[in-house]
Amino acid sequence: MAKRRTSSRGGLGCLLLIVLIIVGTGWLTIHRNWTGPGPARHPTTVVVPEGSTLAAAARELEKVGAVRSTTGFLRFARRFGSSAPIRAGEYEVAPHMSARDILTLLQSGHTVQRMITIPEGMPSIEVFERLAGEKLLTGKLPIPPEGTVLPGTYSFQRGEPRRNVLKRMQDAMTQTLNQLWMTRKANSVVNSKLEALTLASIVEKETGVPEERPMVAGVYSNRLRAGMRLQADPTIIYPMTKGKPLGRRIKLSEVRAQNDYNTYSMAGLPIGPITNPGRDAVAAVLAPANTQALYFVADGKGGHVFANDLKDHNANVQRYYNLQKARGKR
Repeated sequence: MAKRRTSSRGGLGCLLLIVLIIVGTGWLTIHRNWTGPGPARHPTTVVVPEGSTLAAAARELEKVGAVRSTTGFLRFARRFGSSAPIRAGEYEVAPHMSARDILTLLQSGHTVQRMITIPEGMPSIEVFERLAGEKLLTGKLPIPPEGTVLPGTYSFQRGEPRRNVLKRMQDAMTQTLNQLWMTRKANSVVNSKLEALTLASIVEKETGVPEERPMVAGVYSNRLRAGMRLQADPTIIYPMTKGKPLGRRIKLSEVRAQNDYNTYSMAGLPIGPITNPGRDAVAAVLAPANTQALYFVADGKGGHVFANDLKDHNANVQRYYNLQKARGKR
């Protein structure tokens, strides 16, 4: 009888050991292939195209070394993962990210955010060059019409068509202009949205000081109202460079040039914008400062000084020349 009890205990012990081995092996398998550290040694990006299946994403994950195998990832994802769909975009897989966390990432839509910035006052030829020069974008695009792009910072995805990014910039300008148009004040001289963009583009090029924009807009509004020529230097340059810096002083022959932009040789607004104005410049021409000023000149400190009449303006100009001379400039 004693021998039979010993044999029974030994059988139970062996069975328990087998169960522990099976459980342990299963846990190790799940840990290695699902919940434990993944094989990626460095941050890795993976792109999930629009309409991709989980299987297609798994193949790409294996290709970049983020998971050990396509088959293993799919098997564990379907058994232990969420049934939520994956979302298109570019994702960054952290070093040793587990397969479970990778699936969660692809389902979250937390894609890599890449940015491209269009500064206020950037002309359309330079917007075109900036988009064309972004190697992570794809496809060709036209040079956008001047004044149709709202300056700002925009996100984009790797492989996204350039036209799509440009459209977001143009839609933003359309939406902003429509909103600001509703705030137009009685002292604004613009009668259309195109005129608003055109005058705003001049204001944008004439001052880099944000708080001066309403005042500069007020001066130009007064000049237009009085039938005076705007005499804005940037309108001389635009037909020659499409808004890029001239790199030298303006020649007298260029001041006298007859074209659809030069506000020294014609009264009124140019035929269209000379750059892409920012939101604040557009707002300034729709609600210009209430001022009697008709002139302004640089103050030598980055801003401008304003005058109501030509006598005071000439005195301000002379002070500016004297300041430049004292600094050794001509």
